[in-house]
Amino acid sequence: MSSARRPGRHFLQIPGPTNVPARVLEAIARPTIDHRGPEFVRLVLELLPRLRRVFGTSGPVVIYPSSGTGAWEAALVNVLAPGDRVLAFETGHFAALWSELARTLGLHVELVPGDWRRGVAPEAVQARLSEDRLGQIKAVMVVHNETSTGVTSRVPEVRSAINAAGHPALLLVDTISSLASIDYRHDEWGVDVTVAGSQKGLMLPPGLGFNAVSDKALAAAAGGGSPRGYFDWGPVIAANRDGMYPYTPATNLLFGLREALEMLEEETLPAVFARHQRHAAATRAAVRAWGLELVCADEREQSGSLTAILLPAGSDADSLRALVLERFDMSLGAGLGRLRGRAFRIGHLGDFNDLMLVGTLGGVELGLSMSGVPVASSGVAAALDHLRATL
Repeated sequence: MSSARRPGRHFLQIPGPTNVPARVLEAIARPTIDHRGPEFVRLVLELLPRLRRVFGTSGPVVIYPSSGTGAWEAALVNVLAPGDRVLAFETGHFAALWSELARTLGLHVELVPGDWRRGVAPEAVQARLSEDRLGQIKAVMVVHNETSTGVTSRVPEVRSAINAAGHPALLLVDTISSLASIDYRHDEWGVDVTVAGSQKGLMLPPGLGFNAVSDKALAAAAGGGSPRGYFDWGPVIAANRDGMYPYTPATNLLFGLREALEMLEEETLPAVFARHQRHAAATRAAVRAWGLELVCADEREQSGSLTAILLPAGSDADSLRALVLERFDMSLGAGLGRLRGRAFRIGHLGDFNDLMLVGTLGGVELGLSMSGVPVASSGVAAALDHLRATL
């Protein structure tokens, strides 16, 4: 027997995959074309320059039919060889996963422990690299926006710390939950490899992974790196010059990417970033009104794309999420790793507006009260106050 129909739309408020706009879905649904034909060549030659603007780079952006994890691996194998030493920071669940992948690839990972409530400390970067007088550390790995915690590391300050130490290490940055949501500037900030995925700020389904690559990274790849085939930048960049790929590309996702880039350009990236920051601030106002605590402990590092919220001792975040899903047809992000059962996450990124935020916070507030979590006052009212004040 089928379950009863639920009227209205499902609220997908996890921090990705995000809601896919109708325009993007319609673009993806186009008939597939010949990926060796002239129409595809025109698509690629139009799409790549527009994509570079989103990354803030004049250099190449390599697109893989992959998840973000594939983009992580591509970043590592192109510029690093087994046995190379990398410096990483335990800022959350995904930083830990990237570090584990690096170990699997034979890299020696020096992981700086963290409490999952703060981003990468630039002073720690400078101190450690200043000690490395022989230049044994080949790369610094940073997650720009840690999806498990809602903490945004200060990448420009990390680059300044590397420069202050006079160290040649490459800077590798994961922007999977920040690209096209939070201000990011690959070239200006001196990033060597930027890693991204399609399913968050770019408003696409999962399936595309990205590497933006500096000249320094290209030189490192040309002179070394790991054995690689599918993830080798070289053949992709060479084929892209003629609007082609060395393998069968995800053609229909590229149609969707072109439409998503069009939408970002229509709104303009500064407006996109401002919208995300405004919704994040309204969400934090709601959290404060409820009397709950943010996972992010440093106001300078509060995320513009998601908010992670700690529940009081004795409360079960997974039970809250299950209730909200069952009663209100809304999905909230789970607490991951050491935050499992202790925290939940609200995604407010991608194709998202004021009324969607108010509906989301209303569902959370109802769920909190029905779960017996003590709520000091109306978070929805506090969010509305912020939204009114910033119209």
